[in-house]
Amino acid sequence: MPTWMDNSFFALVGLVIFIGVLIYVGVPRIIGGMLDKQIKKIETDLSEAKRLREEAAALLAEYERKRIAAESEAQGIIAAAQEEAARMTAEAQTALTDLVARRTKAVEDKIAQAEAQAIADVRARSADLAVEAARVVLTDEMNAKGSQIVDKAIADVAGRLN
Repeated sequence: MPTWMDNSFFALVGLVIFIGVLIYVGVPRIIGGMLDKQIKKIETDLSEAKRLREEAAALLAEYERKRIAAESEAQGIIAAAQEEAARMTAEAQTALTDLVARRTKAVEDKIAQAEAQAIADVRARSADLAVEAARVVLTDEMNAKGSQIVDKAIADVAGRLN
């Protein structure tokens, strides 16, 4: 028997046969299908995250517009109260003082209430978006770790076959 026909040669022939059987059975196609599914899932998650981000940006812009409108309305209310106060000054100084105090407090309460509501709405929406983003990130991490576990199992099987 020639010197090149030793155990290494037969191990090489066995490996080539094993790889041929894997290709014949369709293992690369199965692995490719699994990877394609994973890629599609990741693409779906990314598009969902992008949609949520755009939705959050639109919601933030809407609440910013509401805040600006509330501020301008408050400025209009304050201006109207000041004009009324100037007109009523000639009639009765004491009645005017009480009226201005009550209206200013009402305006401040309305501004504080509108601001508190806007902040609460933005915080609630931000919390919802953070929870959804955390879910997406955790799902991606678990999928990545799942692939590592499969790779390790394949490496263990290959090590045991040799």
